[in-house]
Amino acid sequence: MTATAEDPRWLDDGEMRAWRAYVIASELLRKQLNRELQDRHGLALADYEVLVRLSEQDGGQMRMAQLAGEVASSKSRLSHQIGRMETAGLVRRVECGDDARGVFAEITEAGRARLRETAPTHVAGVRAHLVDLLTAGDQTALAEIFERVLDHLGHPEH
Repeated sequence: MTATAEDPRWLDDGEMRAWRAYVIASELLRKQLNRELQDRHGLALADYEVLVRLSEQDGGQMRMAQLAGEVASSKSRLSHQIGRMETAGLVRRVECGDDARGVFAEITEAGRARLRETAPTHVAGVRAHLVDLLTAGDQTALAEIFERVLDHLGHPEH
C-alpha cells in the first residue's frame, strides 16, 4: 500500500519510548511538586508559578495576557486563578494607566512572604525529583531540547 499525505508517520519503538516517558514523567513530576507544596504550605504549584513570575518583574507586576502566556494558561483560567489568589491576599489586579482595557496582576507583600516561605520546599523537590538525577550534560541536553520545542510552539520566552 502506498503512503498518502493523510497517513500518519507512526512512532517507532524508540520514539514511542521517548514520548511515553516524557508524558508520564512530566505529569508525575508536576503532581509530586504540587503535592509537596499543598501538603507543607497549602499552596498549589500553579499559584506558586504565578508568584514566581510576578516576583521576577520590576514592580512585581505583569499584564494578565503576558502572564497567561508565561504560565501556559488561558486568559480565562488565569483570571479565575488570580481571583482566588486575590481573595487569599497574594496578588491584586491593577488597571493599566495607558490602556483602559489592560489589567496587571501584581504580587502583594503577603504574596512575597508566601513565596519566600514555599520556595525552599519547591527547590528541594525540583532537585530531588529531577535536577539531581541528571548529569550536567543531561541538564544541558534537556534545556536545549525543550527550548527547541518552546521555539517551535512560539512560546514568548523563546
